[in-house]
Amino acid sequence: MLLKARSAVQAASLLLVASSFIIVGVKHFTSPSFFEAIVPPYLPWPRSLVYWSGVCEVAGGIGIVIPKLRQTARWGLIALLIAVFPANLHMAMNPDAFVDAGIPLWGLYLRLPLQAVLIAWVDWSGRPASDTSTAIIAPAN
Repeated sequence: MLLKARSAVQAASLLLVASSFIIVGVKHFTSPSFFEAIVPPYLPWPRSLVYWSGVCEVAGGIGIVIPKLRQTARWGLIALLIAVFPANLHMAMNPDAFVDAGIPLWGLYLRLPLQAVLIAWVDWSGRPASDTSTAIIAPAN
């Protein structure tokens, strides 16, 4: 089996993680202006950052389902989720433009703790098939 998961639940979770990151990563190329708008103004080259983060999301989404690449993809996606947190913070601290664009205010604030949930989800899903630990952010065996 391509996934080599610990359980059917982990296999389903891996597929959901992969498809989510691939879909959102592709959207970085089909709707770059949305993602550019959330790049904090103190960061240079917003369009390039949007494209690079899109590449990383697609690559991580593909890599997480390939057992030989899973650990690299797992840690790469976790690093990416940490790296894009300033965008979530920027949105929460400057809500007017985003609320005017149709994003509910509560959604801007929900994104902040949701990032930790996403990190834990990627971590759990990407664990090696031999890992039976329940710790969050456990090193690979």
